[in-house]
Amino acid sequence: MVKVHSRCDLACDHCYVYEHADTSWRARPRVIGDDVLAKTAERIGEHASAHRLPAVRAVLHGGEPLLAGPDRLRRVAEALRAALPADCALDLRIHTNGIRLGREFCDLFAELDIKVGISLDGDKVANDRHRRFADGRSSHPLVLRAVALLREPEYRHLFAGLLCTVDVENDPVAVYRAVAELHPPAVDFLLPHATWDEPPKRPSGHGPTPYADWLLTVHGLWEADGRPFAVRTFESVHRTLRGFTSLTESLGLEPSDLVVLETDGAFEQVDSLKTAFDGAPATGFDVFAHSLDDVARHPGMAARQSGLAGLSSTCRSCPVVRTCGGGLYAHRYRGDDGGGGFDNPSVYCGDLMTLINGITAAGNGPVTSVPAQGAPPQVVPAALAPTQIDELARGYGGADTVRALARSQLAITRAMLAAAWDASGQGRPEAWSLLSELDGSAPAVVDVVLAHPYARTWAARQLAGDLGVGLGPLAGLAAAAAVRAGRGDAVPVPVRGGWLHLPTLGRIAAPDGEAVVTGRPDGFTVRAADGSVLTALTEPLRRVRPGSDWTVALEDVDPLRDSHDHAVAGRLTDGELLDWTGALREAWELLGRDLPGYAAGIGAGLAAVTPLRPGPAGREVSSAARQAFGVVGIARPATAPTLALLLAHEFQHVKLGAVLDLLDLFDPADAGLYFAPWRPDPRPVEGLLQGTYAHLAVTEYWGARCLAYDGLPGEAADRARAEFALWRRYTAEAVERLAESGALTDLGLSFTAGMRETVTPWLAVPLPAAAERAADRARQQRAEIGG
Repeated sequence: MVKVHSRCDLACDHCYVYEHADTSWRARPRVIGDDVLAKTAERIGEHASAHRLPAVRAVLHGGEPLLAGPDRLRRVAEALRAALPADCALDLRIHTNGIRLGREFCDLFAELDIKVGISLDGDKVANDRHRRFADGRSSHPLVLRAVALLREPEYRHLFAGLLCTVDVENDPVAVYRAVAELHPPAVDFLLPHATWDEPPKRPSGHGPTPYADWLLTVHGLWEADGRPFAVRTFESVHRTLRGFTSLTESLGLEPSDLVVLETDGAFEQVDSLKTAFDGAPATGFDVFAHSLDDVARHPGMAARQSGLAGLSSTCRSCPVVRTCGGGLYAHRYRGDDGGGGFDNPSVYCGDLMTLINGITAAGNGPVTSVPAQGAPPQVVPAALAPTQIDELARGYGGADTVRALARSQLAITRAMLAAAWDASGQGRPEAWSLLSELDGSAPAVVDVVLAHPYARTWAARQLAGDLGVGLGPLAGLAAAAAVRAGRGDAVPVPVRGGWLHLPTLGRIAAPDGEAVVTGRPDGFTVRAADGSVLTALTEPLRRVRPGSDWTVALEDVDPLRDSHDHAVAGRLTDGELLDWTGALREAWELLGRDLPGYAAGIGAGLAAVTPLRPGPAGREVSSAARQAFGVVGIARPATAPTLALLLAHEFQHVKLGAVLDLLDLFDPADAGLYFAPWRPDPRPVEGLLQGTYAHLAVTEYWGARCLAYDGLPGEAADRARAEFALWRRYTAEAVERLAESGALTDLGLSFTAGMRETVTPWLAVPLPAAAERAADRARQQRAEIGG
């Protein structure tokens, strides 16, 4: 966050910069100077280079940043962009009250690709309660004018969303309707900043949790309207309940990665700390003497990156802590009478608990419960709406659609686990009893563990008669749930080959025999077969965050990851982990830019990547396991664009496998074999369907690469055009072979028509004759060497 101006033209009485405890703004320059700007750009550029960052997000802030004027804002944007390495993108945003926003600013932002967020608290009554000029005049008409400007077609792509501060005396229905009528891409509903020393207002007659009640009213309207825009608070609750990352610092346990640069060059921690005490965000560092790595090592920054361990004992023992995350760091402060500083629950603790439980009860809890022993597997509910089936048929699948697939897969996993346990004939020992009990008391915990891709793999192997896998993996699932629940439950788990594996967490080196895992509020203990006590993961499951909207595990410890039809790699070294992290970041950026219709689904449903061993020189290796939703196996390729292609290709198999679990697209009794254009051997109809569906993404990938190289010469451009010519032809032919196979149901024919709808426009894209000739040669070569 770069402060470009330290004053404001409004006098909002809930502002954390000017109206709370911190007064440092009084001594700072009004506008960021050229010397500060130049050194800031240099520091950001060196940081991006040192850490091989694929992108940097910078938010221009204040005060009111538009007071800096168009010329100063241009210099800021151009300096930041010029300082970054050529392969590092700049995600530049500005947050403004909007009252000065006009066409001159919008034209500038369109030229420099600066996204714009606007502060607006709702309808006129709500907005005027706090957001007024110093003389009392309303700012509401001017803000609406700014939003209307951003909604015009030439500026719509700049509109990042609205920021709305909650006041429980405002009517939540009126506020929601007022912001919804503006059709924003996103709205952040924020709790007003408060501490235990200066608690939030709680008007009489509003109940004990007025902020939760207010937000739950808005949540109900938002759900009823079909989630017309993004709301990070609500979506973060949905995500963290399923084990994914939060989208906001106010919830979840993800480390904060934000630093603030003031107009005088001082580095500060997050601005919300200004509400705690005077000087609370200060670090003592400045841009001239300190690097961003120095800032990252500051104790205050470390405190906001310590996850569960950094929370108070009350928070660590709370059943919703992995969603709540202790709330916003600033809201935990208590300074009076030895109040513990920030070592407290949030001053909004009760509201957060009520909000999370309310959203869970509204339909975001478990899909179904673990059936008792002897109960028949539960029927998976119809999980897909007709529009979602149409979307999937065209090869795509947005976040909501893929989440629907994930819910259906979780239900199937539960039913398969129950069936596998029944088939084992082992009675009801501790593991199964604990899973059943936790499913009633902490269902979100059980959901997270059972959604691990290889949980279903164990059940599938058991039901297929592969008794060699044993019942240990089921005990491991129960033990992982016990650790996550932290209630003190003990689970015996067999240890084989020197490792005790806890799905979703990692593995612990332990002697063979039976170990007892006990989950506690502050972690876990393992009493090994030789009597030793272990309290830490030897090899934790490592997660990386390629982008703000995707977190993925690099699954290199699960013993069932050998379900892929290629050899898996061993534990990644620190260097290999760094290489994977950088490659995934670059691949994710490319997917978002070139394959947005696929990227959203990948971000919502691809929870893990299993590293595979490299194949023969020059041959890429990747795989999707039919009984492991949410994971793909890949041997890391030489380039990030190839990794992006493999991710998109394999996740198509993952999606279609989930679709086939719900819908009959072909006659299962059909025994015919069908040739795919890219293979010399005939395959069953499901194989042809899977290959065709995956190659929709391959075709679009190469089509997007061609568009990127439009009119440009060079080897890379020639290759993209030749690959596009080849794969659009292959995929179109495969679609027609499916349609003519006679093996498809009516729904399968409709699904195939959707695939045809996607590939047909690609056939009309003109290509040079040289590209078509190269495609012919490649096709002939593939036929001669066998695919």
